[in-house]
Amino acid sequence: MANLKEIRNRISSVSSTMQITSAMKMVSAAKLKKAQDAITATRPYAAKLTELLQNLSGAQDNESPYTTVRPVKRVVYVAITSNRGLCGGFNANIVKAVKAHAASNEKTMAVFSVGKKGNDILSKDFDVEGYETAIFDNLTYANAAELAQRLMDGFVNEAYDEVQLVYNRFKNAATQLVTVEPFLPLVPETSENQTDYIYEPGKEAIFNTLLPKALKMQLFKALRDSFASEHGARMTAMHKATDNATELRDQLKLTYNKARQAAITNEILEIVGGAEALNG
Repeated sequence: MANLKEIRNRISSVSSTMQITSAMKMVSAAKLKKAQDAITATRPYAAKLTELLQNLSGAQDNESPYTTVRPVKRVVYVAITSNRGLCGGFNANIVKAVKAHAASNEKTMAVFSVGKKGNDILSKDFDVEGYETAIFDNLTYANAAELAQRLMDGFVNEAYDEVQLVYNRFKNAATQLVTVEPFLPLVPETSENQTDYIYEPGKEAIFNTLLPKALKMQLFKALRDSFASEHGARMTAMHKATDNATELRDQLKLTYNKARQAAITNEILEIVGGAEALNG
């Protein structure tokens, strides 16, 4: 049976780990509430703006550099992961999705890594078109717009012919959905049931003004989705880790008590045996 001191040390170590995971769970829960409110507020605006732009692009003949469809020779996947680990399969699922598309895609692929964890893995297997980690330190529309502009400029300059966003879409604290979403070029709405709006000052002017903003908002929404998903995944992972640590601590305490009882019993037997030997 294990030494009593070793068991006490293990109980102390597991208890310390449990305190850390419990604290991380509470921190992520607090950040999750704010991030969840932010993505809930962003989604309706982003969806309506995208719908309007698709309607405009399908209803008029004027083209934009961002709607130009050309033969696809090089595809860039914007892999949005986190800068830190301890969040379950959050980052691994994004890496798997990118690699799965690479396996089924004969075109030349590159990645634009948003987040340190994804870059550490994907940079070993793919060309890195870009790398961004600081954006999650201050996730604002302005910072997202700057990142989106880099992608848009690369597309216009024909450095690549297609851009796909790969991120975890937030559903709830326990569920994040891996999403692969077209970013560039913007595909016009082809439905015959398009709404016939009256535009002022005109379709072309509105389209060319709103299109860059819509693309920037689309990336901002994806980043907010991923940010909320990260905290949800980390909160869930730390909750499970705390439960496992609690179970292990209880098992160790039971083992310790059994070992202690066995040691006491042996001491009593030795005392009784010694007394009988003296009496004999």
